[in-house]
Amino acid sequence: MRTSIVKNIRNLTQFKKQLLTWSQQFREVVFMDSNDYPQQYSSYDCILAVDAFTSIKTDYQNAFEDLKQYQQATKDWLFGYLSYDLKNDIEAIHSNNFDGLNFPDLFFFQPKKLFLLKGSELEIQYLNMCDDEIENDFEDIIESSLLTFEILEVVEVKQRISKENYLEKTSKILEHIHRGDIYEANFCMEFFVENAIINPLENFLKLNEISKPPLAVFLRNDKQFLLSASPERYLKKEGQLLISQPIKGTAKRYFDPIEDETSRNQLASDPKERSENIMISDLVRNDLSRTAQKGSVKVEELCGIYSFEQVHQMISTITSKLDCQYSVIDAIKTTFPMGSMTGTPKFSVLKIIEELEETKRGLYSGAVGYFTPTGDFDFNVVIRSILYNQENKYVSFSVGSAITSQSIPEKEYEECLLKAKAMREVLG
Repeated sequence: MRTSIVKNIRNLTQFKKQLLTWSQQFREVVFMDSNDYPQQYSSYDCILAVDAFTSIKTDYQNAFEDLKQYQQATKDWLFGYLSYDLKNDIEAIHSNNFDGLNFPDLFFFQPKKLFLLKGSELEIQYLNMCDDEIENDFEDIIESSLLTFEILEVVEVKQRISKENYLEKTSKILEHIHRGDIYEANFCMEFFVENAIINPLENFLKLNEISKPPLAVFLRNDKQFLLSASPERYLKKEGQLLISQPIKGTAKRYFDPIEDETSRNQLASDPKERSENIMISDLVRNDLSRTAQKGSVKVEELCGIYSFEQVHQMISTITSKLDCQYSVIDAIKTTFPMGSMTGTPKFSVLKIIEELEETKRGLYSGAVGYFTPTGDFDFNVVIRSILYNQENKYVSFSVGSAITSQSIPEKEYEECLLKAKAMREVLG
């Protein structure tokens, strides 16, 4: 079905930019970059998938069943996303909040052209119908001159929820926690730009450069764009093994090495941050156990500290082995939406944050990734991301933090602003 050839690449940094520049001619694009961040569970350093041969695009109703049928019928590489609002296909919840982006709830495509980079080895896989284009395309890529960008007007970023309103809403969440309705809730707010004309590629390159995250994504579906600097893996499948790596716990980075190390150490020992992470890790263990072989759920690492360009993060790694009676889509449906972006207990939290948030999350806090022909997959968590509808001229990015019994609303608000820093910087 696919023709595969291997090339050796010398200048990896330049080649990745050339590959992304070349991809801009296509209507469907998924570009994934690890930015050479050391990761135990990374299969590729960089992936590009372009040009849909087949695709699926749908709202949340019956979405997981539709995806299951598409994945099983295609048995090929598939790239795309699961939006947060697929929760409505799992639980009896409806989203009535404002949506300025209007992205489909689910979108996947089968690419005609695929590039898989690991080290200096590039594997090119084309569907047989277009395999005669491989050599010409490769020549075009390596001869691509990197784009120069015009300076666009600085856009005005607005905040959907005011500070005063944010503090009021987080206090309501704390009331729910103190009553025992929930233990933890991830509460999010939107920043947005109206009548925006931005260059998606330029903004992605800027965001990726200042963040250098391990699960960066540039996604295009015609006039809809995701520019993601995500550091978080939602779920990965390798054979029987499922791997989830929830992030909970954030600390500021400093230019001064001593201050920076102090910040990192304080995060590692902070009881509030640790309790956040442990509660979500427990939720992920429970989610994975629903499709796991008996006794196979393991916490490989609890509350590990990892440093990124903008922040230090606390990350846990939980694994399980998928029971053969369950499909790959079952593994996703039973763990979605991811615990790090919801809270615990999940269903109660979903209802509360739906009432208190003012924007439909859509693709934010959903997942982007791929399925392989053998049914393995890898998905990130869509955070630290800019979303853009070119047709509506609407730009959106959202940030959130975990509210627990120990939360101080003012500090949670400051954490949100810290997480928003990179996106605001990129947009000017």
